[in-house]
Amino acid sequence: MKGRVHHYETGNVAAMRVPLEAFALVGANAVVLTNAAGSTRPELKPGSLMVIRDHINLTGQDPLTGETGDSRFGDLTTAYDPGLRERFARAAAESGLRTGEGVYMWRSGPSFETPAEIQVARMLGADLVGMSTVPEVIMARHIGLRVLAVSMVTNFAAGLTSEPLNHARTMRAAAASIVPLTAVLVRLFGTWTLELRRPAG
Repeated sequence: MKGRVHHYETGNVAAMRVPLEAFALVGANAVVLTNAAGSTRPELKPGSLMVIRDHINLTGQDPLTGETGDSRFGDLTTAYDPGLRERFARAAAESGLRTGEGVYMWRSGPSFETPAEIQVARMLGADLVGMSTVPEVIMARHIGLRVLAVSMVTNFAAGLTSEPLNHARTMRAAAASIVPLTAVLVRLFGTWTLELRRPAG
């Protein structure tokens, strides 16, 4: 269960089905997803953490394609659980970090976006762009898992700066965000555990 498979690695948009189903089978009722993402807004700088409140998927791909039955027509209105987002914001504030919420646009990758594509993404309301997360969210909701998704902003998207996009640089920036993100998640899970242990009534 270490890491995850991206669509751009296999071409399989439902590659994370088995791990997510395994989580549900062992009793998990929620999943926390993280990603590295590019910012479409000058004010949303690399190093920021942003909770995803909604997504845009214009790839034409859905991990539920080929499923049968009415459950494949899932409602994604609250795909990103409002309660979990509120918990994360509270944990971040208690950790001394400022976080925001935004809309994430999924691109299948693996090539980065063009400046023109980023302009379109901004026009459509996307704050972040990335190559993961959305297929997992759709599958997780189909399985019945609540979802919290957090983006580590690693770079400005194409066209916002003159600096060329570079995967190695993106991964270094993501590594730098792991410490603050982990601090927030530890506080989040600690609070959650205390609430679960609190006697009813």
